[in-house]
Amino acid sequence: MILDFQCGGRPSYRELDRKLQQARSAIQEGRWAILEPDVIHGDLLELDVLISELPSLLLEALGEITPKAYRGNRPPARSYEEAIKNAELFSFVWQSKTLGCNVYLKFALKGDIMWLVSFHKDRENRET
Repeated sequence: MILDFQCGGRPSYRELDRKLQQARSAIQEGRWAILEPDVIHGDLLELDVLISELPSLLLEALGEITPKAYRGNRPPARSYEEAIKNAELFSFVWQSKTLGCNVYLKFALKGDIMWLVSFHKDRENRET
């Protein structure tokens, strides 16, 4: 039996594990989109990553993340952005072996699409 590791209910460890798996599957199957491409592009430059490397990098990143790295709200916040309006937002911070730094990743799943909301070096004053 898997118990939730934090008080406050959802998302549970199991739910987070499922969301991470759904995100990986969506990327593998080409069912993903970037919410704000200009913002992501700038953040990738900071990570010294080319946009063409993003799909494989996201797969590696999602393989490194565990549910314990969840840093979002409980219950998850909902997006106000039109493309993903009311979709739940899932935020994670972890020490990336691939990138060699603490990384912040936020995504939403809407329909069968994984929407990349944020992907950058962790910043102290970040929004969840």
